Amino acid sequence: MDNANKRNPKPRIGVLALQGDFEAHLKTLAGLGAEGMAIRLPEQMTEIDGIIIPGGESTTIGKLMVVYNLQEVLQRKIQEGVPTWGTCAGLILLAKETDNALVGQPSLASMNIRIRRNAFGSQRESFETDLAVPVVESTGPNVEVLATLDDGSIVAVREGALLGTAFHPEVSGDSRFHQYFLRIVESVKK
Repeated sequence: MDNANKRNPKPRIGVLALQGDFEAHLKTLAGLGAEGMAIRLPEQMTEIDGIIIPGGESTTIGKLMVVYNLQEVLQRKIQEGVPTWGTCAGLILLAKETDNALVGQPSLASMNIRIRRNAFGSQRESFETDLAVPVVESTGPNVEVLATLDDGSIVAVREGALLGTAFHPEVSGDSRFHQYFLRIVESVKK
């Protein structure tokens, strides 16, 4: 066991806390025995085992990433293989292609997927549905589809240490995707 694991045996997950429902992620992580940390500044990105980019408004989160000098740090962490999960707006920020992004919209452009923003309408038109375990329009060869809607719309994907969900498991009370993400984090830590 390395020194970091001796000091902190719980996985330490940084949750981007610029906008969106980051507090629900922190609460769910605590309930699962993980250490969640609200991330607002680059120096808070040290010694984390995983990153969650929450839902919210992707344009706003992207602009705030730039204002708080987090975009480059996040991209570097992702390139280093730190497990990263984007929910809804977070998934949009992870996508390499977005069909209707604003010109110059900041992005992390890390996951080999194409996203259609507001595929189900605005946030006011959001809905709840049961899943077999923004919509992903297409995936690259190394992207695994984890969940779809009945109409075939892709709503959960994984590419290596990157996880993306087009919905908000953090507000549903269902912790299965958080548990799944923590397993990814544990597999990378070994």
